[in-house]
Amino acid sequence: MIDRDQVSRRGFLATGAAVAGAAALPSVFTRCAWATPELQPVPKNELQNIAEAAPDQPTAKPKKSRRLLVFYRCEGFVHGAINRGNAALELIGEKTDAWEVVVSKDMSAFDPSFLNEFDGVVFNNTSRLSFENPQHRKSLLDFVRGGKGVIGIHAATDNFYNWPEAAEMMGGLFDGHPWTAGGTWAVQVEEPDHPLNRAFAGQGFWVNDELYQFKDPYSRDNLRILLGLDMTKKENLPGRADGDNALAWIRDFGEGRVFYSSFGHNNHIFWTPALLHHFMDGIQFALGDLAADATPSAALASRPAIAPAAPRS
Repeated sequence: MIDRDQVSRRGFLATGAAVAGAAALPSVFTRCAWATPELQPVPKNELQNIAEAAPDQPTAKPKKSRRLLVFYRCEGFVHGAINRGNAALELIGEKTDAWEVVVSKDMSAFDPSFLNEFDGVVFNNTSRLSFENPQHRKSLLDFVRGGKGVIGIHAATDNFYNWPEAAEMMGGLFDGHPWTAGGTWAVQVEEPDHPLNRAFAGQGFWVNDELYQFKDPYSRDNLRILLGLDMTKKENLPGRADGDNALAWIRDFGEGRVFYSSFGHNNHIFWTPALLHHFMDGIQFALGDLAADATPSAALASRPAIAPAAPRS
């Protein structure tokens, strides 16, 4: 178990899922002056929703005990779902024994002596991170290139605008969200048989969430695309001029692995069973426990058949 007193002494917040019933953050995000304010506990009924939706067992047996740093610092916008995401990742770990979680917003988490205690880092709705300390930049890149994992949830692509190597690692940069939080959007499964798409049982689907559009360094030359917007559905138009509107991907980065998913703006995403399974599988890939082919999509000999979303009823 995590020594929570030791974590607290180092300036880290070790999870708030056990303290429930207080008022939650507003569902809309608010501007943050320079760093994330203290998060409110997740309401008890929502924690129950998350616990019931979380997978009961890992997709792959962990090769060893895994420690996951869930980082949620914001230097731009603060998403109201951050605390739900933190709680969901902790509860998945507790139910499946796939990992244990330490949650932090403190940049000193990237001191090499601390970061190297972990097997993976989740950027949970972080925004506008600058990583001004050169040691922290080197530490993170060494971490993943050396064989560990980086995971991005939703706003994790709204970072690193002045750090090209980290933007390349994550796979793309935020370029607006034409698909807003109040809408319901068609999602296609780009490779129904890929191990990281098992959560969707070979079917495209509709989702109520805010979804991002991406700009360079986004490229199928570097990324294995798992999910995308189904641009055959009029509700999704227009999107990018080239029609390539990815939502989730993986990549190898040095000896390590990266998983990114655009889902996670709306609170209920973190108690949607298929999406929690999606997050779990992506994290297990990034940790090195779930084997999956990360050959970039553009390098595949033939493009796999896509599973589109069914027409809306």
